[in-house]
Amino acid sequence: MSTRSAESAGAAGVGDFDPGAPYRCSPQVSLRPEPFGALVYHFGTRKLSFLKTLPLVEVVKGLEHHPDVHSAVEAAGVEEAQRPAYLKALAGLAASGTIEAR
Repeated sequence: MSTRSAESAGAAGVGDFDPGAPYRCSPQVSLRPEPFGALVYHFGTRKLSFLKTLPLVEVVKGLEHHPDVHSAVEAAGVEEAQRPAYLKALAGLAASGTIEAR
């Protein structure tokens, strides 16, 4: 894991999440666009959750098109000051199975 990845993962506070690695939205997850962001339904766990911002939805949808999480966050136009919060949210999504390493 690169230094940047280690620092980001530490800032995110979740064990195995590596923002320097490639991720994707789980194939067991459905995203339904909403004005506030998106509803997230995981068919495996039957859990319903929310993505509360449109940029977070863009990041999650874009993960599979980028070599790592950092690139997806940058491509979505997330400001540098907001990136630690986004990485923390993505770490939570990884922990819940909404996104997964590819």
